[in-house]
Amino acid sequence: MRTPSHLAVRRGALALGLIIASLSAMQAPALAQEPSQASNQTPSQNPSANAREKVQQEGDGALERLRQAVAAQKEHATVSGPAALPAIPEPVRRRAFEAMHAHTPSPAMDARARSALDAGKAAFAAQRDAMARRLNQALGLEAPDMAALARAAAPKPADNWVPVLFVSSSMPITTLRAYALQLEKARGVMAFRGMPGGLTHVAPMARLSAEILRLDPGCEGPACAMRDVQLIVDPIVFRQHGIAQVPALAMIPGDPTQPYCERGEDASAPATLPKLAGRIVYGDAALSGMLEEYARLGGKEEVRDAQSRLESR
Repeated sequence: MRTPSHLAVRRGALALGLIIASLSAMQAPALAQEPSQASNQTPSQNPSANAREKVQQEGDGALERLRQAVAAQKEHATVSGPAALPAIPEPVRRRAFEAMHAHTPSPAMDARARSALDAGKAAFAAQRDAMARRLNQALGLEAPDMAALARAAAPKPADNWVPVLFVSSSMPITTLRAYALQLEKARGVMAFRGMPGGLTHVAPMARLSAEILRLDPGCEGPACAMRDVQLIVDPIVFRQHGIAQVPALAMIPGDPTQPYCERGEDASAPATLPKLAGRIVYGDAALSGMLEEYARLGGKEEVRDAQSRLESR
């Protein structure tokens, strides 16, 4: 048999369960409503979604523009030159081959070609033999050609007249350089009585020679280009021709730069001095004018070669 206290406890528990059930029923619709409200928000209410959408739209636009540019470049690209060989009609090709086969050989042309080939082979063989002979002579394996040595050592003929210009180191360097230019053309020689500072001092004469013969006056050192003119220091030739003042011009046969011991007996013989001393041209004039004056004095044949060389350059 249940007491009244037990009934009261059961009624209280039932009332509490009804209250909890009603609260759960009231919260469920609210929780179900929140996702729908979040999905209904506009882009302006969601900044991160708006930025992603904008970046995607700009990327799509850039890719589309790149695709259009590549397509336009391929469309306007052109290929230079023919893509294939031109088609030649068959009759034209047949005539071309027939003309090639119809070419008649020329016996004269073949003979000239063979003779030219044989001449070239012979010249090459001769040069090869000559070079081999010279090499053997240089190495001492073969005796030298005495005839060639005799021809090389033979003195120049007496009618080879060389213009010799007598000068002094006291003359202006510009004048000496001008005479060196003219003597190079005429293949002449510049003669000094002595060396500046005396015969025991070679350095001053070497510097003076470099200043006279140097093509570029401002060049210094051993690599400077020089004129092809012989400079001699010979007091004997001054005394033989009786040179008392400079500049003076004389025409000397043979090679005045050759040592006296290697010249012929008549090169410095006193008998030849009167004839040579009578044709000396003095005066500070151009070499061409001095040669003309020498010819006027009776030495026309002696200055002919020098004048021709001077005028041809």
